[in-house]
Amino acid sequence: MTRPTEHEVLAAVLQIRDGCLQVLAWQRAREPDSGRWALPGGLLGDDEDVERSVRRQLAEKVDLREVTHVEQLGVFSRPDRVPDVRRVATAFLGLVPSDADPAVPPDTAWHPLAALPPTAFDHAVIVADARDRLRAKLSYTNLGFALAPREFTISALRDLYVAALGHPVSATNLQRVLTRRQVLEPTGEVAPPGPAGGRPAALFRFTERTLRVTDAFAVLRPPIASGEATRGVVP
Repeated sequence: MTRPTEHEVLAAVLQIRDGCLQVLAWQRAREPDSGRWALPGGLLGDDEDVERSVRRQLAEKVDLREVTHVEQLGVFSRPDRVPDVRRVATAFLGLVPSDADPAVPPDTAWHPLAALPPTAFDHAVIVADARDRLRAKLSYTNLGFALAPREFTISALRDLYVAALGHPVSATNLQRVLTRRQVLEPTGEVAPPGPAGGRPAALFRFTERTLRVTDAFAVLRPPIASGEATRGVVP
């Protein structure tokens, strides 16, 4: 007998927290995969498209309303991805800015991607796809706006890129490239001095907070062994 097919939406919500890229997940209390960590989401409503559904699920189930960017990752449809039911998942990437600290339910927590706990079903694959999509789009779009606060210093922005990309990036080269692409602009203000004093750092902001392609063929490459590239050259 043919099993009815269910359709769910899932969100790999990423944020730079404590200097590293983290994902939001909740701990399942029931079988299958009880005790494992799952991405937030749920079944698609009869009157919803998939993006409307995933935004509703995030707001209702984990009270997450500070997502600055949502985009579809793909469809996961392996017949055995969920035991005892035929369930197709449309997965999304969601991004939360680094200065947000959304309240989440007791069974929900942020987890560093470098140290994921045991995950339910195929959710680790979805998280890896979300990480790879973010890294790719940081190269050729202005998607950094979705990770950053409204205003930031160049060194703080560099730290966000390093955490997301997983390799060193030169602050000077990052500023040069993003300014050339007309992605960044100075606010005219400076950051408060730090404990060590010194010259106050200038504050910048993204010129737009909606996604656009800035250089379709650019790649933020990891550093190589010698010369200027040891500082993490950005093309």
